[in-house]
Amino acid sequence: MAIKLTVLSNGSLRVEGEDIELVDADGQPYGLGGRQRISICRCGLSKQKPFCDGSHKGHFEHAAVAFDLPAPKPAV
Repeated sequence: MAIKLTVLSNGSLRVEGEDIELVDADGQPYGLGGRQRISICRCGLSKQKPFCDGSHKGHFEHAAVAFDLPAPKPAV
């Protein structure tokens, strides 16, 4: 199963897949305990960043609606 990321309305970024690897800024992996689904905080309120702990409830609004990005600018 490919890694799937889902932007949840008024909530987190859900990551699903069999071989999820999440690393910090230094490239050190987070221990995910074999989980095949995790939720990443988008609101900045979680006390367990980068993971969602539900702190966004009632404090974060964003309707997740897909759209197309423009084509990337050509390399110079």
